[in-house]
Amino acid sequence: MRPPTQSTTWNTRRADRPRHSTAARRTSGRRRPSTDASRLLADTTRTPLTPRKSLGLVRRFVTELDKIICGSDNHTVMTRSNQDWWPNQLDLGLLDQNDLDVGPYDEDFDYGEAFQTLDLDEVKADIEDVMTTSQDWWPADYGHYGPLFIRMAWHSAGTYRTSDGRGGASEGAQRLAPLNSWPDNANLDKARRLLLPVKQKYGRKLSWGDLIILAGNVAIESMGAKTVGFAGGREDAFKPDEAVDWGPEDEWEASERFDENDELQQGLGATVMGLIYVNPEGPDGNPDPEASAENIRESFSRMAMNDEETVALIAGGHTFGKVHGAADPEEHVGPEPEAAPIEAQGLGWESDYGSGKGKDTITSGIEGPWTQAPTEWDTGYLDNLLEYEWAAQKGPGGAWQWIPVDEELEDSAPDVEGEDEVTPMMLTTDIALKRDPDYREIVERFQDNPMEFGINFAKAWYKLTHRDMGPPERFLGPEVPEEEMLWQDPLPDADYDQIDDDDVAELEEELLASDLTVQQLVKTAWASASTYRDSDKRGGANGARLRLEPQKSWEVNEPEELRTVLQTLEEIQEEFNAAQSDGTRVSLADLIVLGGSAAVEQAAADAGYDVDVEFVPGRVDASPEQTDVDSFEALKPKVDGFRNYIADDLEEEPERHLVNEAELLNLTASEMTALVGGMRSLGATYQDSDLGVFTDEPGTLTNDFFVNLLSMDTEWEQSDDDDDVYVARDRDTGEIEYRGTRLDLVFGSNSRLRSIADVYGSEPEEEKLVHDFVDAWEKVMRLDRYDLE
Repeated sequence: MRPPTQSTTWNTRRADRPRHSTAARRTSGRRRPSTDASRLLADTTRTPLTPRKSLGLVRRFVTELDKIICGSDNHTVMTRSNQDWWPNQLDLGLLDQNDLDVGPYDEDFDYGEAFQTLDLDEVKADIEDVMTTSQDWWPADYGHYGPLFIRMAWHSAGTYRTSDGRGGASEGAQRLAPLNSWPDNANLDKARRLLLPVKQKYGRKLSWGDLIILAGNVAIESMGAKTVGFAGGREDAFKPDEAVDWGPEDEWEASERFDENDELQQGLGATVMGLIYVNPEGPDGNPDPEASAENIRESFSRMAMNDEETVALIAGGHTFGKVHGAADPEEHVGPEPEAAPIEAQGLGWESDYGSGKGKDTITSGIEGPWTQAPTEWDTGYLDNLLEYEWAAQKGPGGAWQWIPVDEELEDSAPDVEGEDEVTPMMLTTDIALKRDPDYREIVERFQDNPMEFGINFAKAWYKLTHRDMGPPERFLGPEVPEEEMLWQDPLPDADYDQIDDDDVAELEEELLASDLTVQQLVKTAWASASTYRDSDKRGGANGARLRLEPQKSWEVNEPEELRTVLQTLEEIQEEFNAAQSDGTRVSLADLIVLGGSAAVEQAAADAGYDVDVEFVPGRVDASPEQTDVDSFEALKPKVDGFRNYIADDLEEEPERHLVNEAELLNLTASEMTALVGGMRSLGATYQDSDLGVFTDEPGTLTNDFFVNLLSMDTEWEQSDDDDDVYVARDRDTGEIEYRGTRLDLVFGSNSRLRSIADVYGSEPEEEKLVHDFVDAWEKVMRLDRYDLE
């Protein structure tokens, strides 16, 4: 069974997480995600078992478990899901999480309003008090929890990856499985427990997502560095995000995510299961700095960081604190929180080495501080790295780390309890910054210019901890910086009056009277709005970036036809704006969406239904200077199931991409079904192909797609000419009636989707389909309108 995805660490990490060999994993159960069966057996026998990798073994395991606990074969102890029986079944559970509110707050609760009532200075003072008051149950290193809180904040935010916008700090997901039990997050459960009094004091006004990041900021400031600012607005999740693919491995700290060309699997950010970035000992635990530098660059780039930002974050983060490896974790560290016994109350990684805390703490298995002043902002990390030679050696925890060759650094740093002196160390990932020529140039520049180092760290930290929050409209609080960063996808302010209802009606008439077809208007509006990702709140129609690189050149957007459509829309825009004498203007972003809405209304009217597609003006047009081309390239779809587009190099079933796309659009299974069926009846397909257009009246909003897909008058078979195409033949004549793709046939083959299609395919429910389509269309068109909230 595959564990949910991804990693976290300081910079390149596994610094500060327990290590376990494969043999130890097999006996301890500490590194595998626990299943219901393994947890049940652990509770019964206190001997965790390794979950089986095949369904047949799972079934035998359950049978044997029945015998052990019940003494017979007549009892069932574990309920098997449909996914267990049919592992290749299309998982629609990703969409169910868009339809369920599993949190404790009422629907009318507005977190933003609640957060704005906080006295942020008071909150920060409370965090500072916690940070400098050491607790006996988990003593603070050097009497200051600052480094621990920075690591907690970093690992919360560091799961973000640009490929799908998932991960990051915005939902406070670090307190939920699997992240709460990742090897790289070892002992961060203590950091959150230390902050519990602050959370309890402010309750719903302060989410865990905001508190975790704010604690990191307070820690940085408390130890003498500067921050760019802090923005609140993160709302807590109360259920893990099941849409996140953390990787293919079924063991923690395994790395099976590289292809034959040694390239990291598309969509992932970390190089190792259960780590934030990369293995701090080096690739596969080998102390190879040059190879480590390659992994660092690839991993950090997938989390939206360039070389300068990467060095600033690593060097800045490693200026503080230490890593913990007083002894071998395989011999002394207990299970992670999700596998810990019930009396542990959600705390994990209990250690039986010495006191199990303070100087006896075991986290990563690597031991020692980076600098001589672990709770002060300085250039000690840069100085130590560049001015001394380092040699690889296994530390007391059995992990590879680097010790200074020069005796000058020996016993030059304080012990965490202030009793002894210890020797600084470096990780393989630190030495990588010295060995890689490009990284080294930046390290040397930062050493020569401490102010530049501080500024770059502050900016990179702000980007790291706020990258997944979306547009500036969502940033709340008195410490939000005035400057808008390019990575925030900034938009210009509208310096004109918005169009009113009469203007909307006039423009709709002009749009429908132009030479643009219903299909062109619908596809253009969809192409603009459907780039939105609810994961990191990027994309969408606002900004009209469809007319800019890279979106205007994406294959899915049919660049030549798009150019023609945009030229017509721009002519309508220019003519309308030139005719206004009162300062009213229409943006191209608004006109694109309005064109799609007008086309949907017309298509519904042609089917005999009078609908009004809600349109709210206010979108603006972004400039090329406000658009990070490389960053937006990550939004390019390999599949657009709504336009029946499938890229040539697709490696998995396109319907899985459809579900993923729908999840990012915050759609439910019913909304996805209505939109696909409606788009097919409109004929709004890639290159205007007939694939999925199961109607004699394309351009008319009917339920023909469902009626003809479900009809028993035809039978489907794979095309002789194209493996990706299926044909429906008339059962009597054998003539081909329709052609489709897996993106069409899945609505008849998947039992859940078919149950929805059954509704929409019935004659009395055509009107319902029309209205459901309109509702879902409106939703997608305004997903990015945070300016309306």
